[in-house]
Amino acid sequence: MVYIDNTEVLSEEEKRLQEDRKRTKYWKKWGSYVAERQWATVREDYSADGDAWSHFSHDMSRARAYRWGEDGIAGVSDTHGLQNIAFAFWNGKDPFLKERLFGLSNPQGVHGESIKECHFHLDNTPTHSYMKFLYKYPQEEFPYEHLIEENARRNKTEREYNLIDTDAFKDDKYWDIFIETAKEADDPDELLFRVTAYNRGPEAAKLHIIPHVWFRNTWAWGYDDTKPESKQVSEFACETNHK
Repeated sequence: MVYIDNTEVLSEEEKRLQEDRKRTKYWKKWGSYVAERQWATVREDYSADGDAWSHFSHDMSRARAYRWGEDGIAGVSDTHGLQNIAFAFWNGKDPFLKERLFGLSNPQGVHGESIKECHFHLDNTPTHSYMKFLYKYPQEEFPYEHLIEENARRNKTEREYNLIDTDAFKDDKYWDIFIETAKEADDPDELLFRVTAYNRGPEAAKLHIIPHVWFRNTWAWGYDDTKPESKQVSEFACETNHK
C-alpha cells in the first residue's frame, strides 16, 4: 500500500487479497498448484522397499494415474486439486506428447528430482490473478535417452549434463511458448488462458498446442465412487463438472 496525502491507498492486488481474506471473492481458489513433477517422488511411492525413484517412472506416468497429486506444464488447479488444467505440445517428431516435464531420478543423475528442461516462471501475483510461464520446446526430437545415458556415464565429480548442453537448441530450432493465465475481475472462478508461441528457428515448423483438463482420481479408492462429468457443448467447447 501507499499513502497519498496521508490517505492509505491500496493497489488492485491488495484489494484482491483483502477480498480473499473476507471471502467476498475467493481469489486463491485457483492457482499454480499443480506440481511440475509428481512421478518418481516419495509422494507416489507405494513400493515395498521404499525405492521411490524407481517405483513410478516418467514412462509410467503416461499411462498410470497418480494418487497423491498431479503434474503438468503451466498447470492450474483448485486448492483441492480436483480439477486440473495444463498444456501439452507436440513437434511432430517426439514419440509421445510433451504433457509433463522430463527429468532424472536420483540414481540416474547427480541429485534427486532433477528436471532436464528449459522453463521459467515469469510472473505470478499473490492471488494468482495473473500468471505467466515460459517453456522452450525443441523442434527436433527431444533427447530423452541421450540425457539419461550421458548423465549415467558421468561421475559425481563431473558437472551434470543438461538440455542446454545437447544439440536440442542448435540453430535456434525451438519455440518460445508463453502461457498466460488471468482471472476475471468480477468472477475469479472465470479463468482466461492465452498461449503465444514464437518460432525462433530459421524455417517454418509445425507446433501442436493441446490444452487439456482432467480430474483428480477420487473415485477409485473405496471412499466415494462419484465420478466427475465432461461433455461437449459445441464444436470448440466442453463443459466439466466435479461435485
